[in-house]
Order: sequence, then C-alpha cells, then structure tokens
Amino acid sequence: MSASLSAASASEDLPTLLVKIFGKDRPGLTAGLFDTLAGYGVDVVDIEQVVTRGRIVLCALVTEPPGVHEGELRATVHSWAESWGLSAEIISGTGDNRPRGTGRSHVTVLGNPLTAESTAAIAARITEAGANIDRVFRLAKYPVTAVEFAVSGIPADTLRSALAPRAGEFGVDIAVVAAGLQRRAQRLVVMDVDSTLIQDEVIELFAAHAGCEAEVARVTESAMRGELDFAQSLHARVALLAGLDASVVEKVRAEVRLTPGARTLIRTLKRLGYQVGVVSGGFTQVTDELRERLGLDFAAANTLEIVDGRLTGRVTGEIVDRAGKARLLRRFAEQAGVPLAQTVAIGDGANDLDMLNTAGLGVAFNAKPVVREAAHTSVNVPFLDTVLYLLGITREEVEAADGAVED
Repeated sequence: MSASLSAASASEDLPTLLVKIFGKDRPGLTAGLFDTLAGYGVDVVDIEQVVTRGRIVLCALVTEPPGVHEGELRATVHSWAESWGLSAEIISGTGDNRPRGTGRSHVTVLGNPLTAESTAAIAARITEAGANIDRVFRLAKYPVTAVEFAVSGIPADTLRSALAPRAGEFGVDIAVVAAGLQRRAQRLVVMDVDSTLIQDEVIELFAAHAGCEAEVARVTESAMRGELDFAQSLHARVALLAGLDASVVEKVRAEVRLTPGARTLIRTLKRLGYQVGVVSGGFTQVTDELRERLGLDFAAANTLEIVDGRLTGRVTGEIVDRAGKARLLRRFAEQAGVPLAQTVAIGDGANDLDMLNTAGLGVAFNAKPVVREAAHTSVNVPFLDTVLYLLGITREEVEAADGAVED
C-alpha cells in the first residue's frame, strides 16, 4: 500500500470534532473562532461557511485535541460563542466527510420566481434518479433566481435525461453539465442572430420597407417550425425584396434591437477569454456590422445580392441553413482551437437544431417546442445573459467585472 493510501486510511479513523457556529454575522467572527481553537493544538480538516440575510452558519471540522482537553475545548468554544451572542454545537466523530460519488454534475436551475414547490420537486427527482445533492448555492437573484446543485452519483447524461424533460412541469429552466476542469476551460460560444442575439427577424425588417412584411412573416414562421425547407423558404422570401434600394441596408441596421442582456453576455465572455461568434440565416449586411459593434470573433450569414444599387432578390455564396450552421460551428471551433465538447451553441429555431446538438452544450433560447425538446437545455426568460449562469458564472462576478473595467 502506498504512503498516500495509508495516510488516507488512517485519517478515516482519526477522531474529529465538528464545531458548528450560527447566529448574526459580524466582522472578525471566523478569526475569533479559529483563534479560540488554536489554543488546543487542533488541525483544521474542513471548513464551510454560509451567510444568508446576515445570519452565519460556520462549520469547522477539526482533529480532537491531544490529551484530556476535549471537555475544556467544548467549554471554551461555548463561552466564546455566548460572548458573541451566537449558538454553538460540537459533535464528536471520526474521519473526514465521506468522498463524493463518481459521476459529478452541476445542475443549474433558473426560476422567475423559483418556488419552494419546484425546488422540492427537483431535489426529489435528483434523489429518485439515484444521485446525491452535495451542495447548493445561489448564482444570481436577478433578473432571475439562479441556483446551482452540485450533484454526484450518476453520469451527467443520465441526470439530464431525468431532469430536463420535466423542467416545464417544474416551472423552471434546468441545465445539467458534467463537473470537471473543462467547465473552467476556454470555450467558444456561438449563437443564432434573429430572435436570439437580436429581438428581430432581419428579413422582416427588410420586408417592411418592401411592403411585403405579412407575407414574409408567414413564410418565416413556417420555416422556424420546421414545416418548410429553409433554403427554399429563404429564396422565396428574398425574392420578394427585389428592387429595393440598397440604402435600405443602413435603415435596417439602425432598426435592429439587441436582446436584453446581449451586451452583458458577450462582454463578460470576452473578459473571461472566451471566443464568441454568430451564425445566421439572415444576412451579412447586418451580421458584419454586429461583429464590429460587439467585438465578435466570428460571424457568418447569407449575403443579399446587390447590383446597380438595388437588391436583386437573390443571395450569393454558400447558404447558411440548418446543416450549414452546424458546419460553421465546427469550422469556428477548429479555428479557435477549442474542442467541440467545450463549445456552447444558442438558438431558437428548427434550423438551429443541428448546431445545438453538435455543441457540447446546446441552449434553446425562448425557442419553439420542437427545439426545446431536442436541445440539452432551454432558457425561457427574455434575458440572454442568463446563459452565463449555465456556465457557473455568478451575477456578483459579472458586476465585479463591470465595476473593474471602464467600457
């Protein structure tokens, strides 16, 4: 048996004390507790501290003091706690916390609001699936309540299958990702544009200037529901724009409205070293401007043909359709030097499905039912920056980064 294994086995039998302190939080409390324990020559095995609405729960797992000083330690800790207006509990035992099970996952839950009923249902479903909840903490309190469950015991894919289909029933959004170093590794995030990065459908903005908005909107909806072949519907819609003056491009660019949270999402990802791109069934006349304005690393879309200052009603070059979006995700990942397992794709329509399923994490954003059912997870609140919580980034970290850097 190796020295490390021998040490681990010995530590399992080592007498330990769990010291629990709870009450009103104040500066110096943690230092005061450990200063008190230091007088008895104990070693620190584990520490856990949580502060909620100004109330602290501080747990210290320490080795049993040498000799016959345990009773004295207990009396001293209780006396110290009383002097601070706190409660104390000391429990004897052996060893450290039991090791976490294999198959570790992060389960992120977004609620608006997050009810006690839905939280109970999620916790029960995790247990029924054969997993254990090791830790729970809050990622954000606005614009939605986001909490993360650290779970172990079963593979992430198994847990996702148990939870994701019932997210709607629970009234929340749920994402399950495997734990590990890859979660903190540099990633590539690629998103759709129309009704994802922006609130609009770009072709409908062009159509409004051509007087055929209603007709184009009907074809767009059919295509997004997967009822029509995207390439055919694209050609049919673009044909209705024939004859428009090219000056309409600048007008449409000015009309584009970013989705709430879009700037925050991209800004935060870029500060963390992520690369960010867009793929769109829309048009480069808009995505190129978005790339420049938002500092995107990649952008691809269809291109409206313009001849003699007017739209011809045709597109040029490679069509960015459902298969094309997945192909571009792979291309961007290769150029970025990021494995597909570390890519995130975000979209809302049926033509995003191949891309969502190709990515390591596919997020359906306010999507059609067929897309929500097929994606790894879904977000059904109108704030694009909530995707950050699925990556384990807290609201406090976002705001701290904003406060530290002048935009």
